[in-house]
Amino acid sequence: MLLRNLTLHDFGAYRGEQSLDLTTVPGKPIVLIGGMNGCGKTTLLDALQLALYGPRARCSGRGNRSYDAYLRECINRQADPATGSEIELEFSITVDGQERVYNLYRKWAVNGKSVSELVTVFIDGKWDRGVSEGWADHVEDILPLEIGSLFFFDGEKIESLADPDRASAVVESAVHSLLGVNTVQQLRTDLLALQRRQKLTGEEQESIAQIRQLEAEHEAVQHEVEAAHAQVAMLRSQLDAAKVTLDDAEHSFQKDGGELFDRRRELETRHAEVGKAFAATNEALVALAAGPFPLLLLGEQLTTVRKQASVEQQAAEASQVLDVLAARDQDVLDRLTGLLSAADLSAFTEHLEHDRRRREEAGSAERILELTPDGYGQLTALEQILAHEQQHARELLDRAAEQQHEIETLESQLAGVPDEKAIATRIDQRAAALRKVHMLEADLDGAQAVHTAVRNRRETLTGKLERAHEARVKTLVRADEVSRVIAYCDRQRALLDTFSAALIKRHINRLEVAVLDSFTKLMRKNGLVRDLRIETDRYRLTLIGADGEPLDPGRLSAGERQLLAVSLVWGLARVAGNWLPSVIDTPLGRLDSRHREHLVDRYFPRASHQVLLLSTDEEIDERLLKRLKPSLSHAYTLEHDDTTFTTSVRPGYWWTSGAAHVA
Repeated sequence: MLLRNLTLHDFGAYRGEQSLDLTTVPGKPIVLIGGMNGCGKTTLLDALQLALYGPRARCSGRGNRSYDAYLRECINRQADPATGSEIELEFSITVDGQERVYNLYRKWAVNGKSVSELVTVFIDGKWDRGVSEGWADHVEDILPLEIGSLFFFDGEKIESLADPDRASAVVESAVHSLLGVNTVQQLRTDLLALQRRQKLTGEEQESIAQIRQLEAEHEAVQHEVEAAHAQVAMLRSQLDAAKVTLDDAEHSFQKDGGELFDRRRELETRHAEVGKAFAATNEALVALAAGPFPLLLLGEQLTTVRKQASVEQQAAEASQVLDVLAARDQDVLDRLTGLLSAADLSAFTEHLEHDRRRREEAGSAERILELTPDGYGQLTALEQILAHEQQHARELLDRAAEQQHEIETLESQLAGVPDEKAIATRIDQRAAALRKVHMLEADLDGAQAVHTAVRNRRETLTGKLERAHEARVKTLVRADEVSRVIAYCDRQRALLDTFSAALIKRHINRLEVAVLDSFTKLMRKNGLVRDLRIETDRYRLTLIGADGEPLDPGRLSAGERQLLAVSLVWGLARVAGNWLPSVIDTPLGRLDSRHREHLVDRYFPRASHQVLLLSTDEEIDERLLKRLKPSLSHAYTLEHDDTTFTTSVRPGYWWTSGAAHVA
């Protein structure tokens, strides 16, 4: 199968007609489509699946909504709902060595309260009415839904395939559908139906009696199955009610102070700790009061002392300079004599005498303190010490207030702790409700076990009844033709059973080798997984570690589980012959740089003959684009307009000449 072209008409964020050429050239199987988050990459993946499978499509944005509601929301907001949307998908398949080109049109529009949908199919340019009307069945012959979901996938969500149970279902579906086992089993079923149709009248009483007995037993077991199912439903309902009662009991327990009761010891411990801290703070305040701090009470006296000290210091300085000033004044007058007039010299002499008298008066101030120079410095330092002590005292007082408040809060909480006798009833109610829940859970487990057992008995009786019908056919066949047909059917069914088992074993062996080889090529830790096995009866995937013991997939990182899931898909594609295109959304989401390089170098160029990658600029960045370029056929970029909330398709990719317009 080869995808040729995808055209969207007012679909989702894509306004108007947007078309993507998906054809590739030999040796370059990759079409790269880039877009920021929210630009519409996943919408393209949804469009492919919606076009092919319609209401059965597993679209990411559908959720639990009805198909009509989903189609309504897929119409572009700016488009006319009455005109609607359309998806056109062109692809080709090879039938009997000849290529056939399909043009699939899926169009829908809002018609009142309902949505009308039309599917039209052209094959080699000619409208095919039968295929158009029966497209849901026809597409299963081309690309079954279960297989399509393996090749159209989200790179982050595919990690779930690493779970053994999920992987077993995928492997079984793929082996039966993708690798042709279903055809063999359908042929066997058709032979069985043919054999059963060879019944003749006049059955023997013994065969009839045996069948009637088995039918009666089957009916009785069916009643037991229904009774067991009803018992399970009743116990599940009782368990839900018991859980509600437990929640109510828990709520009442908490409402009556149960939480404080449970925290009583914690509150008492905290109360003791805060009390010790409060006592330590008070001791620090007492120690502070024993130092120079009380001097703050003598504020006015200290101010007076500082003023007096300043006066005395100035007087001492004035006394020291008087003799020097007298000599200096006389020297100045001698130098000015003859230079100034008698009047000017007399005025200057009077000024100097006035200055000396003023200084003599200052130096004659009364000296009470008689401080030394060091004493003046100590008096200045005392001011700084008292300011620091005052700030420290404020901090201690604030801390003491906080501690006192916390002590009062804790005492209030402790006072609210209910007495053990008062809360005992609530404790008993909660314990009784919990016991009831545990008892019902045990009863439910037992009832489910009984239900499983009677279902198994029913299946056993169903098999016996089927074999009895087969035996009756054989015993009642008298005609040679009927006998020959039955014998032939038996032989062919046995042969088909043998062939089917051999075919499954062969495919499983090839699949084991292909998946392990794929995983080894993609993994950064080459020695993590030594072998890989798939059981032929349950299709369960088992990893063998380096020590030869089974390796739990849960021990793998999220990126390693994603690589394991990709390896499973890749292995299936390799065994099937790579005849289906791969469309991968978010291909490198959770992977580190080394694993990303492995996917780009080893997987994407070989995943299929056609690979569509829907990537952000942080996944396939400029560095990885260079590594991918030898296998790149062409690329597109999705440009989103935030003002109109629409997306347009432009040729080229980031870091290429065709993407100059990309925001």
